[in-house]
Amino acid sequence: MQLETYISDLLYRYDCVIIPQFGAFLTHRVSARVHETTHSFYPPKKALSFNEQLQTNDGLLANYIAEVEKVPYLVAVEKIAKHVKSIKSYLVAGETIAFHNIGDLILNTEGNINFEPSHHINYLTDAFGLSQFTSSDISRELHKEQVEAIEDVIPLTITSEKRKNRPYLKYAAIAIIALTLGGFTASKFYVNQIETQNQLAQEAANQQLDIKVQEATFVIDNPLPAVTLSVEKPSGNYHIVAGAFRIEANSDKKVQQLRDQGYTALKIGKNRYGLHEVVYSSHTDRLEALKALRTIKRTHNREAWLLVKALD
Repeated sequence: MQLETYISDLLYRYDCVIIPQFGAFLTHRVSARVHETTHSFYPPKKALSFNEQLQTNDGLLANYIAEVEKVPYLVAVEKIAKHVKSIKSYLVAGETIAFHNIGDLILNTEGNINFEPSHHINYLTDAFGLSQFTSSDISRELHKEQVEAIEDVIPLTITSEKRKNRPYLKYAAIAIIALTLGGFTASKFYVNQIETQNQLAQEAANQQLDIKVQEATFVIDNPLPAVTLSVEKPSGNYHIVAGAFRIEANSDKKVQQLRDQGYTALKIGKNRYGLHEVVYSSHTDRLEALKALRTIKRTHNREAWLLVKALD
């Protein structure tokens, strides 16, 4: 039994997955951050940890295994217990237990389990499509400090008497003021150029992200004219997603196609990328939704997936 596969599936949707009589994998959200030394930008993510004290069976993992493997709940519980017993024996023998895409477990000298999380996967669905990138350092000339230094060396205070006797000082002062203003203007222009360049780079990155998201959805080459559908309000927080469309007419067409095939297809609004989401159905019961998802994957669309989202 690939226990880590089931745990990994659940970590996308839940913040705590308990392995009965062993411990629990926990997640907490970490905001996006910038490394000041390497100038690397990291997207938000779910950070993983392990708590050996949480061992009481809450039914989540066992129910999921029972549904996926089509076995009774008690059989799933027995399978977990047998797997946990095997894991503990390996830990006692000093071996490291590697949970794929989750992390490594090892027993320390005090008899407690140490956990080293894996960084190969981000379980935060809100950060889908976002990856780490590095930006080059931007150096700016400090024109203001240079002007202040010039003013300290060459003061601009000129008396009337000096202007009468030595008029060339007037032109020298005008020249210095012009140079100072020119320095400020050049500095402002330089900073504006940098900000404009950064804005263009950000827009290009956003455009690339939109293209990737659009490529990951259903694409209809010949959209029909917009039609008006009478769609009932979806109920439940578990939605089996059929696709997402940038053009609303395409989403209407997809809803009609699925309804013609016997599905209770609905539109559930726009996602964070502005795409119109279409679902096969919505469910109030998680197990019922998982069962329907497996059927759709097997008979109609292997790319369908389960979205857990409370609708307004």
